[in-house]
Amino acid sequence: MRSLFSRAMVYGLVVLLGLLCALPNLLSEESLKKLPDWYAKNQLTLGLDLRGGSHLLLAMETESVVKDKDPAQRDEIMRDLMERSLEIVRRRLDETGMVEPLISRQGRDTILVQLPGVDDPAYIRELLGTTATMSFHWVAQQGSPVTSMTLAGQAPGEVYRLEKPVALAGEHIKDARLAYNQQSGEPVVSFRLDNEGARRFGDMTSANIGRALAIVLDNRVITAPVIRGAITGGSGEISGHFTTAEANHLALMLRSGALPVPLKVIEERTVGPDLGRDAIAMGISTGVLGALLVLGFMAALYGRWGLIASFGLSLNLGLIFGVLSLFGATLTLPGIAGIILVIGMAVDANILINERIREETERGASAPTALKNGFDKAYNTILDSNVTTLIAISLLFLFGSGPIRGFAITMAIGLLLSMFTAIAITRLIMEWRVGRMGDKPLLMGGLREWFKSRKLLNINFMRARYAGLIASAALSLASLVLVATPGMNYGIDFSGGSLVEVSAPQLNVEQIRAGLSDQNMHLAIQEFGEPGNYLVRLPPQSAEEVASGSLVADVKSAITRLSENTSFPRVETVGPRVSGDFADASIIALLVAGVGMLGYLWLRFESHFAIGAILTIALDLTKTLGFFVLCGVEFNLTAVAALLALIGYSVNDKVVVFDRIREKLRTTPDKPLLQLFNESINTTLTRTVFTSLTTMLAILPMAIAGGTAVSSFAWPMLFGVLVGTSSSIFIAAPIVYFLGERRIRLGKTQLRASREEQQTRLDALP
Repeated sequence: MRSLFSRAMVYGLVVLLGLLCALPNLLSEESLKKLPDWYAKNQLTLGLDLRGGSHLLLAMETESVVKDKDPAQRDEIMRDLMERSLEIVRRRLDETGMVEPLISRQGRDTILVQLPGVDDPAYIRELLGTTATMSFHWVAQQGSPVTSMTLAGQAPGEVYRLEKPVALAGEHIKDARLAYNQQSGEPVVSFRLDNEGARRFGDMTSANIGRALAIVLDNRVITAPVIRGAITGGSGEISGHFTTAEANHLALMLRSGALPVPLKVIEERTVGPDLGRDAIAMGISTGVLGALLVLGFMAALYGRWGLIASFGLSLNLGLIFGVLSLFGATLTLPGIAGIILVIGMAVDANILINERIREETERGASAPTALKNGFDKAYNTILDSNVTTLIAISLLFLFGSGPIRGFAITMAIGLLLSMFTAIAITRLIMEWRVGRMGDKPLLMGGLREWFKSRKLLNINFMRARYAGLIASAALSLASLVLVATPGMNYGIDFSGGSLVEVSAPQLNVEQIRAGLSDQNMHLAIQEFGEPGNYLVRLPPQSAEEVASGSLVADVKSAITRLSENTSFPRVETVGPRVSGDFADASIIALLVAGVGMLGYLWLRFESHFAIGAILTIALDLTKTLGFFVLCGVEFNLTAVAALLALIGYSVNDKVVVFDRIREKLRTTPDKPLLQLFNESINTTLTRTVFTSLTTMLAILPMAIAGGTAVSSFAWPMLFGVLVGTSSSIFIAAPIVYFLGERRIRLGKTQLRASREEQQTRLDALP
């Protein structure tokens, strides 16, 4: 009892701390003001897809800088360029007064900029896409021996011939501000130089009175005034027939400094605030409904023991939010999908434990013994199944980006916490309950007793081993044919291009198509969601078009001319480089997931179990790809997340069957292999079916009501759960059986010796 009490104190403290970490997310602004600042800030950050905003991915153009450099020099130069670029980008965005811009390095040469609340990043695109390299050059004189160059001016056709050597570099500009010329009243840029720059500027102007000095910004002459006298004050002004906005923009860039290399936008995603609010409402409603369905199912299935499991699952949900809040994680829409999926998959551990306890009770064990043996026997299965799932999830984090990483993080945290709540919290409560039962047997109750009384679990599944393998291979082959032709409906993540969501209640498809055709834009237009909403798909664009955003701007301008009452809730643009990287990363992630699981199963079981699992997963994945084609579901990054989650789920399912086969091979090694496999499938069938049902119940509301934002995840997951469940019975087990028969013919054992068997053999040696 003392052990029970001490564990209750420790676990209770852990749970209390976790829930306290999650609490600030539920409090009102007024309540948060009464709390210490460090605690009030312990909240989840909403991703841009939930609160609205813009996401820009910018690539540094470094080819000319690192050309002909050795690898060590190249790496050093790249690090320096990245650090300087990050600093300049941060300065420029801070100068705009923007609220909480998030700037981070992504990869070796790209910078991710997230702008909450910005639903039209055109100005930011221009601000960050301008290098703002400024320099002063003397206008070349006739007969001068100094090397010259020709640059364009501000006015059309205006050309200047300048001396190539820099008279003064723009890096000496200390400050720049918007001002107005005292004579003309025109907007100008007033600048101040640092001490070195002021000295040099005074010397060069005093020595060149009467000469024109050109001010050059990004290889274009802004102005070229004639020096009338020495300028020794260390300040001056730049005039160029600016508007107030142009002068202010130029001053901002000069203050923040020049970028060391040009930055080009290679990906842009924008979500309006209304769409973000809708996403939050959808995520909460579908998540709550899915959780209630799962908890209700567990209570109905196992009675009061199901209620204990449901209590543990509820704590698991609270702890997920607590851990995410503690680390300041960003919650995205795929992250919500990950939490919903975790709710379904977390039940698996509880079902495994309850089924093991039921088996021990049926063997005549007392309640305390049945409880202890049930947990002990389920432990390895829970560990193996969760580790294989985590292998797949970790690859999403390594190869994914943005929201997909959010999905991976929430899934990983949720699965780890589900092991804690199932093995520690649920066990603690069950031990307490068993201690109050006295000598009564531990009966599960609920619908589970009804299933047991019907004696449904004596089916000869292995009888269909040939038919199952042939049917599966045929369906997979047909799926591969469908992938080849007509092919997948690739989203812009993989195909490149742009997607513009249009909300124009006054317009119809024909009007929009006619308006865009008048502008020589032949694009794909379709109705989307509620009446008045449309999707405009632009074909893949060149890197230059993506960087400028000109094509998307033209589309928005053309539609706005048709109806001023038009908004653009979502804009996504993916350049050729990004789409290629996504495709490569997805293929690598799937391959590495397969290799990782093969290695783990080979280590934990034996080679033929690992090979059987990987072959079955390959068949499952090909069928799921066929589902994408047949149902026209868009294949995008969210779909890749679904595939990797399915790999984890499918292996999880197969590990449970394999674990029971391994157990029976150890306890009854002389039993015919076919009979042993059939018994293993039957004894784990209820767990397989119940886990699949709970996972599907968790996902179903999201699939029905989640809309297109999560359709590429939810519907393939539902299909994949069905396929993965059936393949564990009809595909994986037969493959391992045939490979096991081959091992018998070769004189090999089905399993490597356990530690106990190895020790027994060592003890028997003379």
